[in-house]
Amino acid sequence: MGRSKVLPFLFYCVGLCMRFVDEATISVKAGSGGHGCVSFRREKFVPRGGPDGGNGGEGGSIILKADSRLLSLYDFRLKRRYEAKNGSCGQGSQCDGKKGEDTFLALPVGTLVFERTEDGEFLLADLSNADEEFFVAKGGRGGKGNEHFKSSTMRAPRFSQKGELGEEKSLRLELKILADIGIIGLPNAGKSTLISQISAAKPKIAAYPFTTLIPNLGVVIDENDHTNRLVVADIPGLIEGAHIGHGLGHRFLKHIERTRFIIHVLSFEDIPQKGNPWAGFDLVNEELNAFDQEFMKRHQILVVNKVDLCSEEKLTELKEQAKKNNLNIYFISAKEKSGLDALVSTMWNLKKEIKEHKPLIHFKEVEIQSKEENSVECVYVNG
Repeated sequence: MGRSKVLPFLFYCVGLCMRFVDEATISVKAGSGGHGCVSFRREKFVPRGGPDGGNGGEGGSIILKADSRLLSLYDFRLKRRYEAKNGSCGQGSQCDGKKGEDTFLALPVGTLVFERTEDGEFLLADLSNADEEFFVAKGGRGGKGNEHFKSSTMRAPRFSQKGELGEEKSLRLELKILADIGIIGLPNAGKSTLISQISAAKPKIAAYPFTTLIPNLGVVIDENDHTNRLVVADIPGLIEGAHIGHGLGHRFLKHIERTRFIIHVLSFEDIPQKGNPWAGFDLVNEELNAFDQEFMKRHQILVVNKVDLCSEEKLTELKEQAKKNNLNIYFISAKEKSGLDALVSTMWNLKKEIKEHKPLIHFKEVEIQSKEENSVECVYVNG
């Protein structure tokens, strides 16, 4: 690739990655309750008017809501502090204060919400359903006015109750995309071409490593029933050493944690002439295992792509080798649309048989600033 083409591509990559944000740390503060009022009736022709101070209004709460229209946490990188309105103070004539308005924060469906405390991180909510709501910080209760405290023995209380403070929390948001199927493999295995052929997705496709920089989502629609759909996620390629940050690392593997099963794609170009022809599968599986051993329990569909580059003799040899190794491998050419019907049929069958998985929970270290020693300590909680 010439230099004149590299620079525009780099700017495109940077802009794309900036828009797709799957982690953010924010702080939220619910509104405080309004104070109660101390007041006495001062009306003409009303002798000995008693206390009539109203109660303070309740503070507004912070409510998280899953929005199916959102695909990224980008907005939470721009603004990190969110506060709800305080409740109004009570007034005379037994008038209660106005409740503070709640603040709604819209999050993409599939967002995990962690609370960060001095004891480490704790999972608060998994917003896996559209329009699901979660009260993350409750507003403070309003204080009672002096009218509330009157009694036969205390006819003129000259005090009221203060409003309570609203809850304040530090949160870490982590987006894990909801998809039925995840497509993984080495770079340039043809994953993006495959998802473009079986769905309406239009990912960027080119003949250089790491063309896919963020997960691409495609929807496969049943021709006989348009309400029956498969959501497929194409994950950027893994290379050897991804678990220590080589290539794009493990950053995007979180987006296939919920999937029912995995399509593992190996390009014919990555099959060695001698030795183990399935070494490419083993390499990626080693990286999956290094990320989380739970991944190795997920069902995989093994696919060898780009068989249009393979001779008939070599293809026959590979099929015999797969049969000898007791491996059920689909040999396809995504570019030529060869072998896709059998693969898609298997995908529909497995969707009925395998349920969605729960996301894998990985807690992160929490840095706590010590006020006395002005030092930083790390707390790690492993769930």
